Amino acid sequence: MKIHLSSVFVDDQDKALRFYTDVLGFVKKTEIPLGAHRWLTVVSPEDPDGTELVLEPDEHPAVKPYTEALVADGIPATAFAVDDVRAEFDRLRGLGVRFTQEPLEMGPVVTAVLDDTCGNLIQIVQHG
Repeated sequence: MKIHLSSVFVDDQDKALRFYTDVLGFVKKTEIPLGAHRWLTVVSPEDPDGTELVLEPDEHPAVKPYTEALVADGIPATAFAVDDVRAEFDRLRGLGVRFTQEPLEMGPVVTAVLDDTCGNLIQIVQHG
């Protein structure tokens, strides 16, 4: 068994697609119209057949209170692995990305937390 899909709830699929592709560097994998929204996924260019991230509309009534509570408490919705957190932090900050946590060493890992502009905090992680 392996992870096939994971989701983040976003307040605007177009804005999310731009952020996750143009800023974070993912590539669009799937886009299927579904009424007012789309089945919209992105993948890592390093693993195009790997786990897909669904940019899920935040329309369900439970989503906004949930994501707002996570953001208010500084809890990331998900985490992405990077080779060098400090280099990625510098690159993303240079693109105007707002971080809520600058690079922080925690034992064998280094993390930072960014605002995805779509209602979520996202952690980037570098393992030892």
